[in-house]
Amino acid sequence: MRAHEVECLPGSEPVSRTIRSVMTPKVWKPDIYAKNARYVSDLGMPVLELLNPQSGERILDLGCGDGELTRILQDRGCDTVGIDPSAEFIAVARKFDLDVRKQDARELEFEAEFDAVFSNAVLHWIGEADLVIENVYRALRRGGRFVGEFGGYGNCAAIEQALVGELKLRGIDASTANPWYFPTADEYRDRLAAAGFRVRYIELIPRPTRLPGGMPGFLETFADSFASLIVPDQREGFLLAVCDRLEPLLGTNGEWIADYVRLRFEAIKGRP
Repeated sequence: MRAHEVECLPGSEPVSRTIRSVMTPKVWKPDIYAKNARYVSDLGMPVLELLNPQSGERILDLGCGDGELTRILQDRGCDTVGIDPSAEFIAVARKFDLDVRKQDARELEFEAEFDAVFSNAVLHWIGEADLVIENVYRALRRGGRFVGEFGGYGNCAAIEQALVGELKLRGIDASTANPWYFPTADEYRDRLAAAGFRVRYIELIPRPTRLPGGMPGFLETFADSFASLIVPDQREGFLLAVCDRLEPLLGTNGEWIADYVRLRFEAIKGRP
């Protein structure tokens, strides 16, 4: 996809700018996620095809969420295990008869168990990148592959700047509130190689993405760590001010297009 093209999901419509109060500490809410962010798994098919799962392979879905992509892997005949730190997501995924476990990627204890580890839209939430990579390397069998996609350098840059700017305007330092890790391709390649992976492919992919829940829905779903620094009765005003900053940049005829940049990669355990 060229940088100026926009990923659009069927049925996307302009929505109200009303924002609900954001709770802190962060708890993933599957119903809100499904309403505002279903596109995350819907647009995960290209990286799933890069994985090229084969029937009979044992695959770990790292950060499985509500299990949408785990189900596809299972339907293709894979022996799947999904992990996610959110008890709420795990409860939803278990309704689909999936082997899913409440576990953090930083605490993996698998040893040479999987043919592949797959991850979509998760790794940018974990700042301890080297620890996760080492855990994945240990979980894979020799020759196994680590395939994933997550936010890369420049992802949601305008959104991040607007959140930080509105906090600064209120005299609040946002440095401890930013939960995102968006590396360059070179940086992440070096991290993978340092752990022993052979990087077969890695690329930053600009992917402007239409938001079915608009910017209010995006902020409601993903920006609670920033909003948590605001007293509860002022959070709605804070988030509306963020939307006002972003509308000239990302708002188009009542719709919102997020400035997504994805980092997609495939790495193999061990040397050829």
